[in-house]
Amino acid sequence: MPKKVRIALDAMGGDVGASVVIPGAAISLTRHPDTEFLLFGDRSVIEPQLAKHPALKAVSSVIHTDVAVSMHDKPSQALRRGRKTSSMWLAIDAVKKGQADVAISAGNTGALVAMARFCLRMLNGIDRPALAAIWPTKHAKAVVLDLGATIGGDARHLVALAAMGSAMASVLFDKARPTVGLLNIGVEEMKGHEEIREAGEMLRAMNLPQLDYIGFVEGDGIGKGAADVIVTEGYSGNIALKAAEGSVRQMMDLLRSAIEASWLSRIGYVLARSAFRSLREKLDPRNYNGSVVLGLNGIVVKSHGGTDADGFAYAVDVGYEMAKYDLLNKINQMLKSDGGTLVPASATQEAVS
Repeated sequence: MPKKVRIALDAMGGDVGASVVIPGAAISLTRHPDTEFLLFGDRSVIEPQLAKHPALKAVSSVIHTDVAVSMHDKPSQALRRGRKTSSMWLAIDAVKKGQADVAISAGNTGALVAMARFCLRMLNGIDRPALAAIWPTKHAKAVVLDLGATIGGDARHLVALAAMGSAMASVLFDKARPTVGLLNIGVEEMKGHEEIREAGEMLRAMNLPQLDYIGFVEGDGIGKGAADVIVTEGYSGNIALKAAEGSVRQMMDLLRSAIEASWLSRIGYVLARSAFRSLREKLDPRNYNGSVVLGLNGIVVKSHGGTDADGFAYAVDVGYEMAKYDLLNKINQMLKSDGGTLVPASATQEAVS
């Protein structure tokens, strides 16, 4: 019998907690029936929701805790107050103990990254975690990282991001050698900060067999699908993410206003309804929910806190695929593939202090 994928869920995380987490898990279970769940949170809240989904209840275990990390807690506060007792911590700790293959939370991003780093520690040779997410492009999808887990980074950090992002893309897109680009202010080799130029030189010289480095990519290249993986440090990555989210909302608002402007435009909408439906599906953020916290000695997925059940289901799908297709092993292979350039011989695992 094939091995089950065991998923630990922070059932109290997000804007509304179990009322989204439980039905979202139920939706994902229909797509991945070889899944089992560990649900961490308040039993009195979880069990009424679970009773509505018998198939999910049959493959789930509830681990009670009435401690939940607030969406407004600072990471340091969450570590002090919620360490070893909160639903978020317990879900991550289940991965550390081998009780689960992946932990998923829609809770406080800073707290999740801090707790995951403290509990699981970093992979050998990786200094800091990174948030990697799926991004819609003109023809398909791309993996973009770092989207704000940490700020700044030298050339070796960017190269490590390229390696980890490539491993994630190979799992999601079933590509043996994903294309990788470095986000920059221009495609010319002399442009950008010294760290970006140095990282580009390193990636060209290394010529890693598991990724195809194509050079620098400008901001508009992300949506055009210039590469399967776009790499940047967390500050510019988070700005790019928020700018893209805002642009999509603005475009949809302007489109709605234009459609409602006259009876003629309403008729045009009716005639082109299938095209508008396709556009809405393509840009629906729920279909790209689920950021992977890369660089950890374990798999952790961050769902958007304000998503609905369908959106949370996509985050569970991402976690399932990362575990099922052995993301950690692929990352370790990438980090060791150049005889120590990515992972210096002196590198050791570290814990967050």
